[in-house]
Amino acid sequence: MRHDHSAPDGFGNPRVYGILDVSGDPYSMPEQLKTRVEDCFQQAESFFKRPFKRPVVSLKLRGQKAGVAHLHENLLRFNPQLYRENSEDFLKQTVAHEVAHLIAHQLFGERIQPHGEEWQLIMRGVYELPPNRCHTYEVQRRRVTRYIYRCPCAESDFAFSAQRHRLVSEGRRYLCRRCRNTLVFSGEMRVE
Repeated sequence: MRHDHSAPDGFGNPRVYGILDVSGDPYSMPEQLKTRVEDCFQQAESFFKRPFKRPVVSLKLRGQKAGVAHLHENLLRFNPQLYRENSEDFLKQTVAHEVAHLIAHQLFGERIQPHGEEWQLIMRGVYELPPNRCHTYEVQRRRVTRYIYRCPCAESDFAFSAQRHRLVSEGRRYLCRRCRNTLVFSGEMRVE
């Protein structure tokens, strides 16, 4: 569900924020995050003396990535968990990193490298930040259940994901590469 809110910027362009949040409340985008995105765009506009189209901003990102810039959709997605756990650095570095991707795309087009010299120029010149490609935030790995399958071979434990286990219950068969027998669920599970 996307809610767009528009207000003109200093160049007469609408500022658009598509407000999304994993909590289910479509209006709970942290104000600091919205403000930082806008500040980054204003810095770039001041530096390059031209307007930039504002993106839709979403908190709908999970896993190891802190942020993602979708260039063709003009969309920024941020990881709310990593934002909460690392808010100071996240606001300073991650938001600028992702906005720099959109600015580079709007300035230089499609044929540039994601972390190439154009993006690095924006990180160093506009935001005066190091052009770090990856964050160093500690990421909690998700605990997953593995379903143990076996065949007649010695020491033949095969740990299946929940998805693969479900496919077996729907009739799919998996064979041991050594003996070519069908793998059978042992009834054992393990959490990793």
